[in-house]
Amino acid sequence: MQLTIDQPFDLGESLESGQAHRWRKLEDGWYSGVLGPLLLHIRQNPAGAEYHVAGGYPTPNTAATDTLLRSYFRFDDDIDAIYTDICRDRRVAEMVARYRGLRILRQEPWECTVAFICSATSNIPRIHQNMEAMADSLGEPLELDGEVRHTFPSPEGLASAGEGFLRELGLGFRAPYVIAAARRVCDGELDLDELIRLPYPETKSRLMDCYGIGAKIADCIAVFSLEKLEAFPVDVWVRRALAEWYFPMQKKPPDRAMVEWAQEYFGQYAGYSQQYLFHGRRREGR
Repeated sequence: MQLTIDQPFDLGESLESGQAHRWRKLEDGWYSGVLGPLLLHIRQNPAGAEYHVAGGYPTPNTAATDTLLRSYFRFDDDIDAIYTDICRDRRVAEMVARYRGLRILRQEPWECTVAFICSATSNIPRIHQNMEAMADSLGEPLELDGEVRHTFPSPEGLASAGEGFLRELGLGFRAPYVIAAARRVCDGELDLDELIRLPYPETKSRLMDCYGIGAKIADCIAVFSLEKLEAFPVDVWVRRALAEWYFPMQKKPPDRAMVEWAQEYFGQYAGYSQQYLFHGRRREGR
């Protein structure tokens, strides 16, 4: 099946930019990923992207899958207007020129929440491993072109599994954080869909009420799944970029001050600026 795309889009840079953690690179430009109840194989081509799909209830629907992918890659964003806005900054403009078509992904909120809880003092390969381990152990199987993957478990599934089981899967000290979030969702104390509709400051505050979710994790969840494009997560790569490029010869400010400065400086699309800075700095490996 073919997805026609008429705007800047780079599939590889988008999927390998540290935002989402259920994508695998296959051969010949193909990527394998699980989105909700669907297993997808997708690769870019001159017209946009081609894909194969399995799963769904009861079977995949082409129109529905196209709609899902357009939402996931945020093709409803006015990317040209966003580029015009964020490229006022020279450093961001350099990264946009280098990685043009890198998109922020609109992820499913529950899976995104768990992924970034697992990101605490971790790295991208380990987050991938944690997410796959939970899916393989607790999710439903999907098969496509000889590959078997699994859906991501529900809050109820993870809460029932318990902390000890998640520790056995390799989550370590993050296991009780995941269990606490799962229980809050199950109890109705954390309504992720409601957070999409709330203003950014309240969304971030409610996320940080959860055991194990600090400011950086809350901002990641907010920008990658809760429609808060003004959120500006500060991790080690962004901290280094800001310190070197925007605060040279100064004592490095605390993260909270960096976030406040960045949101004022970069504006309503601070999250896009952050993703380009993060991706470029990480690609440079320094």
